[in-house]
Amino acid sequence: MRIFENTSFEFIPKRRTAYLISGTLIVLSIFALVTRGLETGIDFQGGTEFVIETGEALPIPGVRDALASAFGGVQPEVKTYDNDETLLIRTTAGGDNIDALQSNAVNAMQAAYPQATVNVVKIDSVGPRFADDLKRGAIWAVLASLGVIFLYIMLRFEWRFSAGAVAALAHDVTITLGIFAMFHHLLPFSLQIDQAIIAALLTIVGYSLNDTVVVFDRIREYTNLFKTEDYAKVVDRSINSTLSRPLVTSGTTLIVVLTLFIFGGEVLRGFAFALIVGVVIGTYSSVFVASPVLVELKQRALAAKAA
Repeated sequence: MRIFENTSFEFIPKRRTAYLISGTLIVLSIFALVTRGLETGIDFQGGTEFVIETGEALPIPGVRDALASAFGGVQPEVKTYDNDETLLIRTTAGGDNIDALQSNAVNAMQAAYPQATVNVVKIDSVGPRFADDLKRGAIWAVLASLGVIFLYIMLRFEWRFSAGAVAALAHDVTITLGIFAMFHHLLPFSLQIDQAIIAALLTIVGYSLNDTVVVFDRIREYTNLFKTEDYAKVVDRSINSTLSRPLVTSGTTLIVVLTLFIFGGEVLRGFAFALIVGVVIGTYSSVFVASPVLVELKQRALAAKAA
């Protein structure tokens, strides 16, 4: 399916506008990551998470105060989960005796609100040492994926293509994390970083790379066909000839991910949001980051060769 036929948009001549947009987004993202930080889940900080049905809506501050004594004076995070009669409770308290912690929580809530029907429907607990291992593993997984992608693109094309692809992927991951840092506690759903969000980031890396490789393949093909043409024009021609594909695949993917975001429930909402951001940013970067970086490096190489 082709949406655009014989287009001649000037992407490369206007790349400095794209640099300005991307640079602004990256600076804002880094600023948000440094000043606001990410909200990490119990996967990366350790602790215990309960999902409790109460049979009726209970006041959040009252529940928090009631549970603080059950958790040894530690104030838990309490929020509604899917509906007003279900609460998500997170606490850094944990340890080996989860049954005792659960029993203390139920007893404390039942004592404070005897009319409520307190029922624990889900409980997850992660120890501090395991959380540190998960955090290190997540960082290494993202860095290793970028390293492997650099080598793969270098073997398939050349190192300048690798630099363009990895720059685009780092751009996508940084902005996605920056948006999570900017808007956590501001949006009406959780933007907590957990293992599902790491899986979403790796999915974004793969998705963005797919679009970039399609453009790179066409650049290599056209470089051989139009040997006397300026390299920037060849890249522009290549992007225009493949423009329909990323728009169609991104559009269909967004329909699926938006459906997951709307109907997937509270558990999957953060994961779906990360994919929505990643698909949009990844489609943009395959055109406005990866290819322009390639052109810059190629032109510098040609200038150095001519000097």
